[in-house]
Amino acid sequence: MKRYLGSTYLFGLIGGVFCVLAFLLFKWIGFDATNLSMLFGYVLIPIFVFLGIRYFRNDINGGELSFAHGMTIGFLIYTMIGIVAGLGIWLVLSLSPGFFEEIKAAKVAVMETNEELIVGQLGQESFDFTYEKIQAMTALDIAMNDFIWKILPGLFFTIIISIILRRTKL
Repeated sequence: MKRYLGSTYLFGLIGGVFCVLAFLLFKWIGFDATNLSMLFGYVLIPIFVFLGIRYFRNDINGGELSFAHGMTIGFLIYTMIGIVAGLGIWLVLSLSPGFFEEIKAAKVAVMETNEELIVGQLGQESFDFTYEKIQAMTALDIAMNDFIWKILPGLFFTIIISIILRRTKL
């Protein structure tokens, strides 16, 4: 296991830091930091998973890579990206309550603007439930949401990349 962690922690750490920096950059530019940070993760995660698996195959494992190796390496990388990004976003929002309130107000405004559409499609009960949940949202909820949306695509990309990079010696 030490061999896996030693070859992946840097990819996960750098990827997570990039996600937090992107979150801050999108806020500074004036965009919706939560949604764009997730989209940025969809681009960043496959790049770091690919680089990490390829590094493990070529430099650590002597040119061989089984599907299981690829899945293990990918899992460690995208999980670390998710943890670092989630903790970073939680820390940023905890230290900057005004920023958190801006995000919360933007989400409430979207709900209010689209109330008629949402009620028409999902019903008043669903709208009221969602509206209450947004009102009760915490910085940890935003960080957990970001973490989850790093893990789900990470699994998908890891499967594909592990298949593509798989190589065994004959």
